[in-house]
Amino acid sequence: MKKECLICEAPLVYLESDKIMVCTVCHKKENSKTRCVNGHYVCNECHTKGMDVIIGFCMSETSKSPVWIIKQLMEQSFCHMHGPEHHVMVGAALLTAYKNAGGDIELHQALIEMMNRGKSVPGGACGFWGACGAGISTGMFVSIISNSTPLTVEPFALSHLMTSKALEQIGMAGGPRCCKRDSFLSILAAIDFVQQHFQISMEKTEIVCGYSAQNNQCIGKQCPFSR
Repeated sequence: MKKECLICEAPLVYLESDKIMVCTVCHKKENSKTRCVNGHYVCNECHTKGMDVIIGFCMSETSKSPVWIIKQLMEQSFCHMHGPEHHVMVGAALLTAYKNAGGDIELHQALIEMMNRGKSVPGGACGFWGACGAGISTGMFVSIISNSTPLTVEPFALSHLMTSKALEQIGMAGGPRCCKRDSFLSILAAIDFVQQHFQISMEKTEIVCGYSAQNNQCIGKQCPFSR
């Protein structure tokens, strides 16, 4: 059995409705549907502690491949097999590759905005909201590069279309969730979308999964990245 709980490594349990839980690390009380079989709960803030290094890493990165960039982020100590850090990492990798491929954005400010937006999507959104945070992150990415607001016309449309394209790929792959698979699927959808709508060519890097040994719910050969 691969480790899941950050405290005791026991399997996680997803409840059908919210319950008041106390974070084992910081002791904050909040509603959640997720804990381990031994009752440990770790809040999103504690789960993603150390994630601020994303900004510095991305600012120094020169790659035009968002796949390569997110793979490097996945190797950082703050990143776990599953978790809400992916909701920031997908958009951050896309912003960085977009800038390096010729996209006209102020990267530092864009990354800060991505961090703030991505952190607002909680872990487990994929199963409870019907919208994976990795897919939503691509919509955030497009909304940032297009300066979308609730009152814009084309940027508003493009942001929603991007999210729908990513979520379609995630839905077609099926469950159970895998934050790595869903991040890769979302990024690939975004590369094609940006080429079509923004005429910016980010690089596609071949994806071969190296995380199956860490995932208790790996779907094996059904995964598009299994070799």
